[in-house]
Amino acid sequence: MKVFITRIIPDAGLQLMKDAGIEIIQWTEKRNLSAEELIDHCKSVDALLSAGGNWIDKAFLTACSHLKVISLHSVGYDRVDVPAATELKIPVGNTPGVLSDATADIAFLLILATSRKAFYMHNTIIEGDWGFFEPTANLGIEIRNKTLGVFGLGKIGFELASRCAAAFHMKIIYHNRDHNERAEKELNAEWVSFEDLLKQSDVLSVNTSLTEETKGKFNKEVFAKMKRTSIFINTARGPIHNEPDLIDALQKGMIWGAGLDVTDPEPMNSNNPLLQMPNVSVLPHIGSATEETRNAMAIIAAENVIAGLKGERLPFPVNPEVWKD
Repeated sequence: MKVFITRIIPDAGLQLMKDAGIEIIQWTEKRNLSAEELIDHCKSVDALLSAGGNWIDKAFLTACSHLKVISLHSVGYDRVDVPAATELKIPVGNTPGVLSDATADIAFLLILATSRKAFYMHNTIIEGDWGFFEPTANLGIEIRNKTLGVFGLGKIGFELASRCAAAFHMKIIYHNRDHNERAEKELNAEWVSFEDLLKQSDVLSVNTSLTEETKGKFNKEVFAKMKRTSIFINTARGPIHNEPDLIDALQKGMIWGAGLDVTDPEPMNSNNPLLQMPNVSVLPHIGSATEETRNAMAIIAAENVIAGLKGERLPFPVNPEVWKD
């Protein structure tokens, strides 16, 4: 059995597959595979472990319908045509759970960095502008005792909310399709309508999946309903916010600041105006970038590959309906 891996992944996952007798073919060039290259490589293997930004669309799946399993080195699966994979009886696996702490830490970092203009002030040192002290210049805002609003309070949202509540005594409100009883019990979190989430949040964090419903959800109309003193945080997926609308909202003072670990597109262009704004913090999608988390992701991705090649149910399936009669 052979697996094609689209990136260099941690040895922890590679060793698991080697121990299971799986032959590994790994893409090592530091460039994205084209759609044609991905198909060509996968025609001669039994499994795909996708660790990059490749689209696993219907064209790919049709061309590689022989694959026994597709394993993602990520939680998100918005680049996979899951219905098409299911129709072809190809199980798709992801890596849920293990990213929650690391991603929540990044969201927490962005809240603090944005509220104190930390990235911008750091750059003033590099540019030689740390000069005359002005008591009224470059002031941030405090988040203690303010309200954190979470759009999509799942595992990551819960971890972020717990940090904000414990460290800064923030009130927690959230908007989900369903109530999060654990958050309500342990954090006194309050479910509110989407409109109230916008109106009440001092910090609004996006922690939901990218779907047709959430794509472009945060646009100019939404930003206009938020507090002028609010901070927008997105560590989920870039297309959930409309980036030109976000830039406009910040320039016009509709909201106070923004912290992003995800952008649209990725990579972000180096001349993007967001990078020059004092009250904006941008990171290059590093939510899961710790040794511990990436090792755990590699292990889960490998376990999905191994199970799929054995014809067994994946430990972390995206489309469990492939096993239904």
